[in-house]
Amino acid sequence: MTDEKLSIWKLILLGFQHVCVMYGGAVAVPLIIAPALGLTQQQLVYLISFDLFACGVATLIQVLGFRGVGIQLPAMMAVSFTVVQPIIAIGEIHSIQGVFGAVIVSGFIVATLAQFIGKVLPYFPHLVTGSIVFIIGVSLMPIAMRNAAGGSGVKDFGSMTNLSLALVTLLLFLLFNTFLKGFLKTVSVLFAMFIGSVIAYLEGKVDASILGTSDWFTPIVPFYFGLPTFQLSSIITMTVIATIIMIESIGVFLALGEVCKREIGDQEVKKGLRAEGLAAVFSGIFNSFNHSTFSQNVGLVFLTKVTNRYVVVTGGVILLILGLLPKFAAIATMIPAPVLGGAMVPMFGMLIAASIKIIAKSDLSKPTNQLVIAVGIGTGLAIKGVPEAFAAFPDTAKMLVGNGVVMGTLVLFLLNLFLNGKGEEHDQKEVLVDIDPDIKLNA
Repeated sequence: MTDEKLSIWKLILLGFQHVCVMYGGAVAVPLIIAPALGLTQQQLVYLISFDLFACGVATLIQVLGFRGVGIQLPAMMAVSFTVVQPIIAIGEIHSIQGVFGAVIVSGFIVATLAQFIGKVLPYFPHLVTGSIVFIIGVSLMPIAMRNAAGGSGVKDFGSMTNLSLALVTLLLFLLFNTFLKGFLKTVSVLFAMFIGSVIAYLEGKVDASILGTSDWFTPIVPFYFGLPTFQLSSIITMTVIATIIMIESIGVFLALGEVCKREIGDQEVKKGLRAEGLAAVFSGIFNSFNHSTFSQNVGLVFLTKVTNRYVVVTGGVILLILGLLPKFAAIATMIPAPVLGGAMVPMFGMLIAASIKIIAKSDLSKPTNQLVIAVGIGTGLAIKGVPEAFAAFPDTAKMLVGNGVVMGTLVLFLLNLFLNGKGEEHDQKEVLVDIDPDIKLNA
């Protein structure tokens, strides 16, 4: 691992660049979840602040590490998009306190499962994990469309003004992502959202009043939304999602080891996953969600060739500071729903694209593999489309059987186990990290 000496200003600049790359994703998750759960704009401001602070803590745990915990590589941590749909499903039934309770318990479970990761992985081959990510990506698309139309409950829902604003944001993203290069390309979503928000402001669709009422500084308060509650169905749901994140993170660890010229074995993977688990426990206590190593920032490491982990440590410290300053969080809440919806389409769409790439690593000529995909994905999307079909079930059962991601995962796991046995072994030397459409690493 390279920890070359850098001046304080270079550390700050390079660390801030990492923050810029992950900032859009970090604030997008609470921006999506808060309206869906009926939180006020002021509560959203604090949710974003807590999120940024938790991202900083998770990053420091992962990068600095301590005995038995932390990969100690330049791994920036942020809330995973994978958690959005399950969190909304849990929150709608058990409130946000139920969400945080499930996050805390899932973190403990991940930290424990890390010890047995070698035995768990064979049961989640590319066929299964890719199909699960596909269900999640498709399930999120209606949220993008709802925001593009103006957001739930607004008087002008579906107006040409809202839809045009969403379309302009999407087109701006495509333009920037196509013609910009390097670092500018990685923040093309932020550019598109900024210009889209400026256009919305000129049209009178931006409410800036929250900026004046937000505090300059606030302490990070544990259990800000109330004491967490614990329901078995919620815990199972978040544990399934945390396991998926855990499996995805392994490939990221291996890719970072390649660029840092460091051998990544079972012990290093266990340390990295324990850090993710402990970070989730901290996040649940301090009002945030499950974290994963952000692949966008891994791409930035490959592009810049800066492998000094203290650059990412600096980025983590910047996130801690931003988390203590609610006015910065308030700026993010001013993004109009149509602008956010236009940006969500490619963000969620990339989950679908990534899932197809993962599934393609399997032998799709095998009839049994085709059957696993057809029945597993079909079940997940069918339930997601009509969750009210289980309205007569008790709440705990409804939370599970009415959740397309959970049931899709269960069907995929069991059907693959029945038809293929353990399935295809994960080749831990096969890593594919998207850095740029024209630059890929095959290790």
